[in-house]
Amino acid sequence: MKKIKIGVIATISKTMDWFLIPTMRVFANNGYDVTLISDMEDGFAERNSDFAKCIDFKMKRGASIKELFGCTKRLKKIFEEEKFDVIYYMTPNAAMYSSLAGKKAGIKLRIYNQCGIRYVTFRGIKRKIFKLVEKLTCRNSTHVKAQSPKNMQFAIDEGLVKRDKISVVGIGGTIGVEIDKCRSFDHVEARAELRKKYGIPEDAFVYGYVGRINADKGVNELVEAFVNVKKSKENVFLMLVGMYDEQNPITEENYSICKSDERIILTGNVPASEVYRYMTVFDVMVHPTYREGFGKVIQEAMGVGIPVITTDVPGPSEVIENNISGILCRVKDPADLCDKMKLMYEREDLRHAYAEAGRVRAEKFFDRPIMINNILEDMNSIVASK
Repeated sequence: MKKIKIGVIATISKTMDWFLIPTMRVFANNGYDVTLISDMEDGFAERNSDFAKCIDFKMKRGASIKELFGCTKRLKKIFEEEKFDVIYYMTPNAAMYSSLAGKKAGIKLRIYNQCGIRYVTFRGIKRKIFKLVEKLTCRNSTHVKAQSPKNMQFAIDEGLVKRDKISVVGIGGTIGVEIDKCRSFDHVEARAELRKKYGIPEDAFVYGYVGRINADKGVNELVEAFVNVKKSKENVFLMLVGMYDEQNPITEENYSICKSDERIILTGNVPASEVYRYMTVFDVMVHPTYREGFGKVIQEAMGVGIPVITTDVPGPSEVIENNISGILCRVKDPADLCDKMKLMYEREDLRHAYAEAGRVRAEKFFDRPIMINNILEDMNSIVASK
């Protein structure tokens, strides 16, 4: 039986590692001939050449007319040479270039994995430009896969895409959580080891965050809320796990606080394989993001068994069930976030209840085999319909 040729495109290979590689390995074992196309870091091709052809495609982040024409032209050439049956793309730049190039190259199935909508937090002319880019990407795609029902409805209401072209796979999300790996190590040992490494007392209460240290993830509000929590709560720490994002930085004042406050731990970037271990340090996971596709790190915290505070925005508000498997705060509201952080500090019973309900929800909906099988079945259905 002839395999289905699928080209998978993202701007950088880290995105592939985080959101695509596990799915594409399964695709390769189920009738698909996979080609990965992105700006690849050293070692990426070697790690994935056992199941896919890898094309190192230089592509910059950020908006550029030169990149738009140059990348689209180069992608069109690749698409025509490879003769893909399907192209599947995500991240703003790669998606825009791929949708345009794919249409010009005559690729019949052009699938956009819409991982959040970037312009949500923008204002003025910048918002108009990025909304236009999103609309063009949707228009030149044959199928759009929203990350959650609320994100899908937002895209429809904004006029980005018609209802008959967009859908959600399962109840939402990307590749889910490796539940087995969440439990494959000694949580108590990992917690003690990492607390010792970063000088955090065993009896301290730790608020944790995982992700890029940037404004859109709500890190400004998190730092401001923590500073206020410290005024009335003893022995509290904030651990920020992730790299500093210079393209969308937090304020200089808040970054200075992060670097000078002995109760705030900046770990920098950690390997993806270590994230579950780092989460065991947390008493509560705090993710006050402005926008999100669905919230992979929230699912991971639930899988590890950590209670979650996140914002009432599309995506995160659909990962947890408010006051059942987590708690929601208002977006861009450090005072409300502070209140929720204090509540979780004071109520051990709530922390245990949310952690247990979150773990059960993660097992039922977000376990990786379940999520990837949903994506495979959805792709098979699209291919079969053409």
